[in-house]
Amino acid sequence: MPDTLSPGSGGLGKDVLVSRPSKYPEQFRKDAVELVRSSDRPSREVARQLGVNHETLRSWARAADGAETSEADELASGEREELRTLGRKTPAESLNEPLLSPQ
Repeated sequence: MPDTLSPGSGGLGKDVLVSRPSKYPEQFRKDAVELVRSSDRPSREVARQLGVNHETLRSWARAADGAETSEADELASGEREELRTLGRKTPAESLNEPLLSPQ
């Protein structure tokens, strides 16, 4: 059960979940996720060899996937802004703009 602050404990006045620091270093978690992705072995087997619960390893992989997805969303939102800007320009203005911009 997660740690909580209760009203009688001098806390915040309501139950609040307090996360516990991970007992695994961040670099270990990243390396474990990379190992699962690059290996042809089942994640359960990789977790066993690393001495980690397979559900823990699975949650690390899901979190990494979520982080990568949010990075892709940020790029997509920049592209959406560019499309909105282009949509506001008149056809004559659009003809004067280069088709490809230098990167």
